[in-house]
Amino acid sequence: MIIPMKKISFITHHADYEVFLNELQQLGVLHIIEKQKDVSEGIKQKYGLIADINLAIKMLESRKPNGTKHDIEEKGLEVLSEIQNTETAIEEKQQQLAIVLKEIDEISPWGKFSIKKIEELQQAGIIIRFFAVANRKFKRKWRSNHNIQVVAIVKGMRYFVIVQQNVKEEIFLPDVEELVAPERTLAEAVEEKNALENEIERLKNKLDSYAKYAIPLLNSAKQQIETEAEYNKALETTERVAENRLMLLEGWFPEPKEADIHSFLEEKKVVYIVESANTDDKVPILLKNNKFTKLFEPIGNLFSMPNYKEMDLTPMFAPFFMLFFGFCLGDAGYGLLILLGATIFKPKLSEDVKPFLTLAQFLGGGTILFGILSGTLFGINLIESSIPLFSSVKHFFLDSEKMFNLALILGVIQILFGTAVRAVNQTRQNGFAYAVSPLGWILLILSLGDMNLTNFGGIVSTIALYISLAMIIWGSAPKGNIFAKLGAGIWDLYGITGIFGDVLSYIRLFALGVSSAILGFVINEIALQILDSNAILGPIFFVVFLLIGHSANIVISSLGSFVHPMRLTFVEFYKNAGFAGGGKAYKPFKNKQIVNK
Repeated sequence: MIIPMKKISFITHHADYEVFLNELQQLGVLHIIEKQKDVSEGIKQKYGLIADINLAIKMLESRKPNGTKHDIEEKGLEVLSEIQNTETAIEEKQQQLAIVLKEIDEISPWGKFSIKKIEELQQAGIIIRFFAVANRKFKRKWRSNHNIQVVAIVKGMRYFVIVQQNVKEEIFLPDVEELVAPERTLAEAVEEKNALENEIERLKNKLDSYAKYAIPLLNSAKQQIETEAEYNKALETTERVAENRLMLLEGWFPEPKEADIHSFLEEKKVVYIVESANTDDKVPILLKNNKFTKLFEPIGNLFSMPNYKEMDLTPMFAPFFMLFFGFCLGDAGYGLLILLGATIFKPKLSEDVKPFLTLAQFLGGGTILFGILSGTLFGINLIESSIPLFSSVKHFFLDSEKMFNLALILGVIQILFGTAVRAVNQTRQNGFAYAVSPLGWILLILSLGDMNLTNFGGIVSTIALYISLAMIIWGSAPKGNIFAKLGAGIWDLYGITGIFGDVLSYIRLFALGVSSAILGFVINEIALQILDSNAILGPIFFVVFLLIGHSANIVISSLGSFVHPMRLTFVEFYKNAGFAGGGKAYKPFKNKQIVNK
C-alpha cells in the first residue's frame, strides 16, 4: 500500500535557519520539495566525489582481501585518494609493460647480442643494418650482391642483417622491410618486463589489502558527503522572502509521522502550515507492505513506482509472480536446490542481501509446487517413469495438455483480476461511473467463456453478454453524450482482440516449463550413455556430466523463468489493471550517518 502523505510549509528567521535546518536533518522525516533545478558547483563536486567512492567500493568488492594493512590515516577520503593513486600507478605500469612486451617481440628474433660491440663496429666503419622479409619471398641470389647473414626464422618471417663497410649504400630488395636497430639487448628488456610485472603485482596486492578494511571507511565518508550535499541542496532550494529576512521551505512527510513533526516544530516555535495532497501535486511515494509482498517491491520498481493517486500493485502481482516462476522452471528437484541453497547461504550474508535470498526461497517453493503438479524431478518424467515409489500417485500429476490449459486458466484469472483492480482504482479516483466499463469487460469475458466452453449458465450467459456490451458502451465515456458514448464504446470493444492476445501470451509459461523439462531429460539421456560407455570411467563422467548439465540448465532456465513472468506482469497485468506509474520515491532529508549507525 501507499502511505498517505501531507504537505508542510514553514517559515523561520534567516538568522536561525541554518541551525533549524540541521536539526530538521537530524529528525530525518521531511521530503523537501526542490524548486531550484540547477545545483551549485559545490554540490556537483560532492556528487562527483560520491560517484568516485562508489566506483572504489565496487572495485574493492571485486578483489580478494588479504591481511596487509597500510600505515595511513584511516579517513575515508584519504583512503580514496590512496586507492585512486594506486589504480593510476597500475594503469601507467600496464601501459609501460605493453610497450616493453612489444619491444621484446621485436628484439627476440635477433637473439643475444651486444649493443656496445655494434657501436664499436660502427666506429670502425662497419655498418650493420637489420631487415625482415616473409620467408617465402627471400631470394638466395641476394647473397651475391650483399653481405647477408640470416639470424632467425620466426613465424614465417626471415630476419637477417647486411654488413656494409665505410659507406651506407642504398639497398633495393623487393618486399623487404628495414628495421630500426635495437636500442638495447633482449636481456635488458626482459629485466624491465619482470620489474614492471613485480611492481604491478605489488600494487594489486596493495588494493587487495584495502579490500580488507577500507570499504566501511569509504561508506562512512560517502554517508557524510551525502549528508552535506543534501544539507547544501536544501539550503539552496529554500525560498527567501520579506527582503531575505524570512526563509520558506516546503516538503512532504508520511501521515503516521505527523505527531513527531508537530512536536518538533512546536518545540522550535516555527510557523508552519500542514495541508493534504491535491490532485495536481507530485507526491513522493512510500510503500508499506507485509514481509512477503515487500520482497517483490524491487521487481515492481524495475518498471516504475505507482503514482500517488493509484494503488500499489505489488501485493496484487507478488503471488502470481511466484507461481509463474515455478511454472516456467517447473522441476521439483531444481526448486528444492534453489530453496536449500538460499536457506543455507542466507545466514552467512549481509542484511542487505538476505531479502533477495528470502525471495529465492519463495521462488524455489513455487518451483517445487509446479514440479509436483507436472511430475518432473531433475528432468525425470514421473508420469512415464517406472519407479515403483511414484506408481501409486501418477494419476495426480498433470500431463502436457492439462499444463497447457492451466497456463491459459492462470492467464485469464490474472487478466480478470487486473481488470477488477482497474475498476476499484477508477472508483477511488473518479467515482463508480468510471468503473462500469472495466466491470463490463469482466462480465463479457466470463459470459463468453461460459457460452463457448461450459454453457453452464445457458440463457443467463446470453443475457449477461448483452448487459456487458451495454456497460462497456455506456461506461467508455461516462461524461459524454449518447453519441460520444456510442463511438467510444464501439472503439473500446475493438480491444477484445487484445484480450485474446493477452491470454495467449500466458502460453509462454507452459512453453518454458516444457523446454526446461526437455533439457533436463536430454541431459539425463546423454549421462546414461556415458555411464554405459566404460565400466571404470563411465560412472565418474556420468556424475560429472549430470552436475554440470543440470547446473547449466538451472541457471539458463531460471533466467527465463524470471524474465518472462516479469514481462507478463509489466505488459499484460499492468495494462489490464490500468497502471499509470511515474511515481518518485520518498527520500527524507536526513543525516545518513546517524541512520546507519
